[in-house]
Amino acid sequence: MHTFLVALLVIVCISLIVVVLLQSSKSTGLSGAISGGAETLFGKQKARGIDLVLHRITVVLAVLFFVLSIAVSYFAL
Repeated sequence: MHTFLVALLVIVCISLIVVVLLQSSKSTGLSGAISGGAETLFGKQKARGIDLVLHRITVVLAVLFFVLSIAVSYFAL
């Protein structure tokens, strides 16, 4: 059981890294950090299409990562 969970955890980790790298950046360096509040204030459009799908996949993979990490540590005892 422990080996299966570790293998699944490695797959989820690699998938999470790939999905995060595929997402488009929300800001570009220091200028994005400074103007980031203004874009939110004036209603910049939220992520659409593939960005929304990648965001949802990222959330699911992050939850899986935490659950699997806890399960691996539980079954390691």
